[in-house]
Amino acid sequence: MDIGTALNSGVQGLQQASQGISESSANIARARTDREQVDREQVEQQSLQSPAPPPTQNNSVNVSEELVNLRVEQFNAQANTQSIQTADEVLGTLIDVRV
Repeated sequence: MDIGTALNSGVQGLQQASQGISESSANIARARTDREQVDREQVEQQSLQSPAPPPTQNNSVNVSEELVNLRVEQFNAQANTQSIQTADEVLGTLIDVRV
């Protein structure tokens, strides 16, 4: 395998892991916002003393699943960082050998 290819693969993998982390983080934040909205609606219904409609779960987010995705992406990022470091070390060794 070419060192440049290994380096590029590591960088691409790191970028994908970063995107996955951002997506999972946004989903967790959205879940919290949705929950706060449901809580506000329940308080409003209680203050009006009318029967509360069942909570709407349009885009329900499984927070546990998103936390697992965050952890998976963390491991992906660590693995790709290690491949970048290894490619860098190999390249440094080759430069030292040629000099």
